[in-house]
Amino acid sequence: MSAPTLTEFVLANTTLTPVPLVPEISLHSAAEAMDLWERTHHDQPPFWAFPWAGGQALARHLLDHPGLVRGRAVFDLASGSGLVAIAAALAGAQSVVANDIDPLSLAAVELNAAANDVRIETLPGDQLDGDARGADVVLAGDVFYDAEITALVLPFLTRAARRGALVLLGDPERAHLPRDRFTAQARYEVPVPLTLESTDTRSATVWTPSP
Repeated sequence: MSAPTLTEFVLANTTLTPVPLVPEISLHSAAEAMDLWERTHHDQPPFWAFPWAGGQALARHLLDHPGLVRGRAVFDLASGSGLVAIAAALAGAQSVVANDIDPLSLAAVELNAAANDVRIETLPGDQLDGDARGADVVLAGDVFYDAEITALVLPFLTRAARRGALVLLGDPERAHLPRDRFTAQARYEVPVPLTLESTDTRSATVWTPSP
């Protein structure tokens, strides 16, 4: 028997489920993390298989404030499941690019975009040396989960903000977020999987870089 394709792997290990804080959107989500992580044979957890708190908060914010992205070109960094990218498309973005280094993530984004009847371009590979395709809006949900990633992501987001892009982050109080460099825009109480976060609710804030 041949090995499953990336799309087949995502479908075999997830169920299409409404996102708790953003029930307008359904994602192919997994019930647990550790066994699935072992099956992926990847160094990183299967970020694509869950609606993380930072992404849920940012997606909710976009749907509640569609003027932030309506008619604009959007770049979603470390897209994971594509939740934030899908929210941007539903809110009326002119175009949405979802970037992730994990090929399984991009397969999940394509499935989730189709499930929510939106069009999203997927972009593979590390894009942190680039300019986010010159996008008007740069989005990032829950990217400050360790020091190494933070050190790589911050310059990318800073460059985008300095050239005039609207940069919006969703973060559930991760320790590595440099709060002195950002301004809070909104705060949400987000339902999260107990198996992932050791709690059933997390506070998450939407931030923009400070001037």
